[in-house]
Amino acid sequence: MKVIPRPQILPWTKLALIATATALLGACSQVQSQSPQPIEIDGSSTVYPITKTVAEAFTATTKAPVNVSVGFSGTGGGFKKFCSSEIDINGASRPIQADEMAACKRFGVAYIELPVAFDAITVVVNPENDWVDSLTVAELKKIWAPEAQRQITQWNQVLESFPQKPLNLYGPGTDSGTFDYFTEAIVGEAGSSRSDYIASEDDEILAQGVNRDPNALGYFGLAYYETNQDTLKAIAVDSGKGAVLPSRQTVENATYQPLTRPLFIYVNGAAAQRNPALREFVAFYLENAPVIVSSVGYVPLPEEGYHLANVHFFQNKVGTVFDGQAEFNLTIGELLRKQKKF
Repeated sequence: MKVIPRPQILPWTKLALIATATALLGACSQVQSQSPQPIEIDGSSTVYPITKTVAEAFTATTKAPVNVSVGFSGTGGGFKKFCSSEIDINGASRPIQADEMAACKRFGVAYIELPVAFDAITVVVNPENDWVDSLTVAELKKIWAPEAQRQITQWNQVLESFPQKPLNLYGPGTDSGTFDYFTEAIVGEAGSSRSDYIASEDDEILAQGVNRDPNALGYFGLAYYETNQDTLKAIAVDSGKGAVLPSRQTVENATYQPLTRPLFIYVNGAAAQRNPALREFVAFYLENAPVIVSSVGYVPLPEEGYHLANVHFFQNKVGTVFDGQAEFNLTIGELLRKQKKF
């Protein structure tokens, strides 16, 4: 039998094979390095239902799996993490404050401010409460002001016509943007509040607490009332022009005051530049916000509002149109005019 000699691999052929193998390994390594970076989100429990729903829809439709983590530690708690670059996005139920702006500047975090919805802070009582349907801003201040602590403890101390029953209060914790906004709007100074109440950063816990307590009164975002409206009773608020219940209509026509407010997400500008998945997520958020915001119980912005937010985001327009403080009685139209001047 004739033996066929093995082909000899010439040196240049060996080099070619080595080069090809190296290129393939490099390509595999590059694919691995291009796998989507995770997205870390925290902040407001009010904004949480919107962002959580957006994140679920985004991960269900994106081609490459992206780990999107959504938590809530309150607007203030979220800004602490955001300004130290622990998270990429902070959900906020009020504009960024002056001290938070300073913290972000100190740590070199440039932020993009994007309004995503409008909310109506909703005052609620237990459905068994048959003595109160509305409260004035002055009466709410009488209940929540610091001097009310251990003094206004019965319903009849608010109004003599109310029964002599315990007044049990439920509200957000001090890291909450809802706490900051409510106290400034009602009491007159952000953070100025009695502390002898049941506090939580989780609005669902507050809703459940009021539902179980016939003598309760609490406040939180409209979406949590919408979710629990069969087991809670909303109270109309009178700011001097008659008692008005919170609703999409009274937010849009600017009659539910002073507890109507915009909701935001703040995006780390540098993180968005280096993380394509984060850019895709924010674009997806703004595109789908109108439907999702309505579905969870908040008031969406007009189409122009999301268009302006999208332009600001892709132009990397950092900063805020607010001066480090909340603005009360702000209408949707006024917010849009602010965005146009950004």
